[in-house]
Amino acid sequence: MTSSPNYPPSTSITTVTAEKGGATEFSDFHPDIIEAHILHRLDGPTLAATSCSSTTIHHLSSENHLWSRICHSTWPSTATPRVSHVISTFPNCGHRTFFAQSFSLPLSDDKQIHDLESVDLKRVLHAIYINLYYLFHICSYDPSRKQWIQLSSSVYIREMNSIASSNIINRSSPPLELISAVDIHYKEKVVFSKVQETETTTSWFQCSPFRIDMIDPKDVILTTIKHPNDDDTCTDLIEDMTLSWILIDPIGRRAINLSSFKPVSVQRHWLTGEVQVRFTSILTADQKRGHVQCEIVATCGGSEVGEMEVREVSLEVEDMDGTHLNGGESLVILQRALEGKRGNGANRAEIGRKRYKEFLEMRRERKERKLKREGALDVLCVAFGIFIFVAFWCFLFGLGR
Repeated sequence: MTSSPNYPPSTSITTVTAEKGGATEFSDFHPDIIEAHILHRLDGPTLAATSCSSTTIHHLSSENHLWSRICHSTWPSTATPRVSHVISTFPNCGHRTFFAQSFSLPLSDDKQIHDLESVDLKRVLHAIYINLYYLFHICSYDPSRKQWIQLSSSVYIREMNSIASSNIINRSSPPLELISAVDIHYKEKVVFSKVQETETTTSWFQCSPFRIDMIDPKDVILTTIKHPNDDDTCTDLIEDMTLSWILIDPIGRRAINLSSFKPVSVQRHWLTGEVQVRFTSILTADQKRGHVQCEIVATCGGSEVGEMEVREVSLEVEDMDGTHLNGGESLVILQRALEGKRGNGANRAEIGRKRYKEFLEMRRERKERKLKREGALDVLCVAFGIFIFVAFWCFLFGLGR
């Protein structure tokens, strides 16, 4: 390994060496030894925590090849040439930034909905400002003529362009392309790993229900996992199977992991025997929809030899009413998640299952409120119909007399 002569000075200096009978401190080791025999053996979260111990360790922990190895070992799909090239364009030591974005957990709470409402209010105020500007500046007062003079269209367009370029509301454009890097592990062994690119500019994507399939309908992925034949085996899948679905914006150089890491539910079809392993991520939508569910489903079936084969791995976006969003609507929500705040992903599985249960509870309460409103509306309609009926016969009775 090539040594770097320009390492920053260590924060702690040993004055008594081991040859003189003193204890050897961590700072006595050569940087190459620290990097090759210590830092090289750490996982991502441990390496990030270790980098805060001293200036020297922080400098050594920033080496891109360390984070590249961690990314490739954690998510084998990132080792493909296409994804590796995209990660290299990420800022501040590409693989380190990519790991921080992919390991973190997207936040989803009511505060984000209020923030979206404030953004919508800013847009309304911006539109009002534009109209007021047009109203008061489309005409200019000439003191010499003592009259108002209408500005030319070119002047107006120039003024509008200057306002538009002032960036009163700065909102980046939606991703033109999305890259999905998916990895499935069972008992820490890779079962499935694939990368797929999706164009988001076509009218078919914008209008059709949002869905990304990682496996062609005619293909299956053979595994060495025993096909579950009872509920106990399905329970083992909840603990032993993990999935990672990293969505990458190659132009915006952003990434987000949409999986709960471990399944939130495992269901076995009573007739076909297929097992649906479900992973989710709850994201904030807007004031109308509240929250949406990014649902990842891995459908597995049994082979002739009794082992399980992966037949389908898909991603869909579903709102609280159970409606599947189209590509255009989903892209807006995913863009907000890519640009939004993140939390610590160390307890991703527990947090994911907790959010999933809360989402189901909110969906149930929303459905009950909707049924109550529809019931009240039905009562009002019936009462109004009875009132019209009685009024009509009273009117006829009055005419008869």
